[in-house]
Amino acid sequence: MSELVPGGNTPLPEGVLTFRVPGPFDVSALVTDDTGKVRGDGDFVFYNQPAAPGVRLAGERLTVDPRRLRPGASRVTLVVSPADPATPLGRLPSPTVRVTASDGRALARFTPPRTERETVLLLAELYRRGAAWKLRALGQGYADGLAGIARDFGVDVTEDTAPPAGVPGMSGAHGPGAAATRVSAPTGRPGSGTASGPRGGSPGTPGGGPDPDGFLGPVNAARAAAGSPPVRLDARLTSAARAHAGAMAAQCLLAAQGPDGVSVHQRVLAAGYAYLTVGEHLVSGPRTPHEFVEYCLSAEGSRRTLCDPVHEHAGLACVADPRTGDLYWTALWATPFSPAGLDGWRREVVALTNTERARAGLAPLTAEATLTTAAQAHSADMVARDFYAHTSPEGGQPWDRAAAAGCTLGAIGENIACGQRSPTEVVQGWMDSPGHRANILKPDFTHIGIGLAGGSSAGMYWTQLFGG
Repeated sequence: MSELVPGGNTPLPEGVLTFRVPGPFDVSALVTDDTGKVRGDGDFVFYNQPAAPGVRLAGERLTVDPRRLRPGASRVTLVVSPADPATPLGRLPSPTVRVTASDGRALARFTPPRTERETVLLLAELYRRGAAWKLRALGQGYADGLAGIARDFGVDVTEDTAPPAGVPGMSGAHGPGAAATRVSAPTGRPGSGTASGPRGGSPGTPGGGPDPDGFLGPVNAARAAAGSPPVRLDARLTSAARAHAGAMAAQCLLAAQGPDGVSVHQRVLAAGYAYLTVGEHLVSGPRTPHEFVEYCLSAEGSRRTLCDPVHEHAGLACVADPRTGDLYWTALWATPFSPAGLDGWRREVVALTNTERARAGLAPLTAEATLTTAAQAHSADMVARDFYAHTSPEGGQPWDRAAAAGCTLGAIGENIACGQRSPTEVVQGWMDSPGHRANILKPDFTHIGIGLAGGSSAGMYWTQLFGG
């Protein structure tokens, strides 16, 4: 059985699949095609509409038969929300999805990090890659319930009451270090998701890029208030941001991946910016850079990304959807790659790992050169070929990679992760997973190597290679 982390994926066998989310949660699902949009309200499966072609909901269990999905369907997104709408997810245990095959065999399990203000989660997605189907762990939260998710997936939602004053029509999707949010107009039909007209100031330059003076001023003022150094605009990040904002506008959808299958992280690397870490804000609705920054400061998660002291550079762009006039914004915040920065993060992962071992009364692990070489090569390979697995496409295993690097240690173990943005975040994620935790706390291991590389579909890819 695969223990997944956010952004991780695993192949799935043919036949009917069962997704079970026990606990005080409501389960629902959205059936979409390659555009990420539903074809109609019938593609939204929830407690009042518990079935669609190939998908059936019964309490905490959702069954999916990929062969019987409607024509053109290529993705089924699993959504969870509190069974009691008045209870935020932050007051409940993190939901865990367990996936089983038609023969009852356990295939995968995923528990996302704890949420803050979010009221609904995109927990996981079943998606088609060629003729096969795969499962990807998501853990992306929304702040305004099922209505916000439904609107972003193209379901027509009409709300009975107007949105609260101050943040009209706001819906938010927050992943680790990211915010993807649609803000609708303060006037018009509630829940329409349509941006209002300009409210004092141009939305940007004729090329679709905002005025830098209107962006860096409030950004660096907020960073100074948080005790963080100022950021500088970087042309490569701006180029990547413009490409991604254009991709979102083209499909009228806030998403970390465009209709071309290219992720925002891949666009950063393609623009020539090698990074140690990168964060992003993906937003639709604000009309000026100042409004954009104000929104990014309105929630704790997105404020942390904007004010993170490790970031040195930024890029911002917005592109209008020519059909609706909605503006799609992408802001990128990054720390450039350097050998010294890479070594520093490796040392930090080792130190955090040894702190956990010390708490368990175990001896510390010693960094070892051949394990480090093998771990770094595996992270770089996962980025270069856009896969996420212990087994390489040719069938290579962790012990094969260690031996090829010259390691002579007898016992070999490996943890991998993707999507985490710091050593603290990745080690905590491993410790929260029983299988990964067992490797970290295995008494027989005496040495360790760390690898990390960024730029593929899920951002940063981490490898922790143990030997003893």
